[in-house]
This record gives sequence, structure tokens and C-alpha cells, in this order.
Amino acid sequence: MVEDAPHPTRSRRRASRAAGPAAGSADRGAAAPVAVGGVTIEGPTPPQVRSVLPAGPPPRRAPNRARVALVAVLTLVVLVAGLAGGVAWMLFDQREAQAEQARSQRFVDTASQLVTNMFSYTQDNIDDSVNRFVDSTSGPLRDMLSQGNNVENLKAMFRDTNASSETVINGAALEKVDDIANNAAVLVSVRVTVTDMEGNNRPSQPYRLRVIVHEDDNGHMTGYDLKYPDGGN
Repeated sequence: MVEDAPHPTRSRRRASRAAGPAAGSADRGAAAPVAVGGVTIEGPTPPQVRSVLPAGPPPRRAPNRARVALVAVLTLVVLVAGLAGGVAWMLFDQREAQAEQARSQRFVDTASQLVTNMFSYTQDNIDDSVNRFVDSTSGPLRDMLSQGNNVENLKAMFRDTNASSETVINGAALEKVDDIANNAAVLVSVRVTVTDMEGNNRPSQPYRLRVIVHEDDNGHMTGYDLKYPDGGN
């Protein structure tokens, strides 16, 4: 019997590799080539740094103090200007009201004085009294007095009475104003008392008259017309 020859023993070869990570390794920290001045230098890849934002709302921006101050100054200027304008308008409106009130009172005073001049006289000053009355008239009233011998006839009538007359204004009120014609209607209530030469007073007579007063371009006022000399509406 033939014995099998022994198999020759095979020696195992141990694999060897160069030091360092194997090619194709995906381990972290593996060397990565870096180009510096045209020379490639291998080294570890630097770790990536992530910024960490603080939790909560974003910080508020610091206010622009110069802009805030400018806005405050402008606001104050506007408020002061508005207040000054309002005060000026109030003063202007007040002056307008006072001027209108003074003008209305002048209409009333002119009408009252006209009626007083018309009914007041004494035997010693008939000429002056009648002339003063005529000089305070204008328009239709002046035209009526200027016709014929109306003025002289009025003086003669007063002399024939051998008396004096006293006038008391009981009241006068502005009825209406026509700003286009610059005329005003004034109602005048008057009481006339005639005293004879012996000093006896006759019963006083009440009158209600509507006096039309005219204001010329210079602001001078005169009696323009008389209506309802014996009263009435």
C-alpha cells in the first residue's frame, strides 16, 4: 500500500499597508489636501463651527436720539403755531364783534339825537335848534326840508307857540341794517313836553318814530329819512 505523500506546507503571507488611514475611509478627521501657494499640503479638516443664537426675541435697536429730538421740536413748533393762530383768530374775531357793536350803537345814538334836535327848542335858541336839526339830515329828509321855505316856516311855527319843548328818549333800538346802502332803521320812542311862557306844562305827548340813518364813506352818520312820525308799524 502506497502512502500518500504529505502535502507541502504553504506559508501564509501577512498583508501589510502603509501607515495612516486606508484609502476611501470616511472617518471624521481624515486628512484633506489644502492648496497653499501652489503646494498641496495634507492635513486634518478643521471642524465646522456653528454660531449659536441666544434664545428669545431679537435685541431692540437703540433709538436715534437726534431724530427723536428733532421730531419733538417740530411737534412743539406746530403746536405753538397752532395755538398762536387760534389766539390771533379769537382776538381778530373779538375786535370785529366789538367794532360791529360800536357801529350799531352809533346808528342808535344818531337816530336818538336827531329826534331830540327835532323836538327840543326854547324861544331863545329856535334858530340854532332848527339849524342843528337840519344839519344832521341827509337824503330824502334833507331834500324835503330844503324845499321852499320849510326851514323858515318851522322856525316861525316854534315862535308862534310862545313855548319851549323838552324831549325825553324812552328807548331806542336797532331794527335792521342794510350794508349795501349803508343805512340802518332805528325805532325811537320819545316823550315831548311843551311848557308855555308862564311855566305851565302841557300834557306830554308820546311818539314812536322809525328813523333811517345813513353812514357815508367817511363813517359820518346822518338822519336819512323819517317814517311814521305819529307811531305805527
